[in-house]
Amino acid sequence: MELTQYLLDLSGIGRNRLQVRWVSAAEGQLFAEYVTEVSDITQKLGPFDPDKFELPLAAVERTLNSARIRWLLGLTKQITEQGNVYNEKLKKEDFKKMLHRAAEEEYQKALIMQVLEERPLSVKEMAEKTGLAVYTVSLRLNELERCNQAGLKQYSGNAPIFMGM
Repeated sequence: MELTQYLLDLSGIGRNRLQVRWVSAAEGQLFAEYVTEVSDITQKLGPFDPDKFELPLAAVERTLNSARIRWLLGLTKQITEQGNVYNEKLKKEDFKKMLHRAAEEEYQKALIMQVLEERPLSVKEMAEKTGLAVYTVSLRLNELERCNQAGLKQYSGNAPIFMGM
């Protein structure tokens, strides 16, 4: 839940668009309070236009389904409570920072992969479509190339044009 909210913040959608509350059927008053609270939050945020956020939403979904993120989430308890093979435990706050850094990198790669699904693009074009810095696109594109998820298609003048694999 927290990671999804982090990604929603990263995407510009905002963490408050996602609310989850656990309430027993016997807690009618608490349920009513939560409904009022979430309704107030939703009203303050205003209408949500999914068309405006089509690219970030697809990238968030792709990020949450990435093997790296699923693997890290699956090992949270092992890494923070039980320890690694050397019996070293990572502090929960340090693990959270690591997970956020990994999620940000995966989100950036997901944005690039999403725009490459439309058509082959140059680094500059990818940066314009994703809102990422050219340097960031270059870094993530390099990672995607190493994993055979993207590759050079051709040159347009001096500019390399990349495609998703």
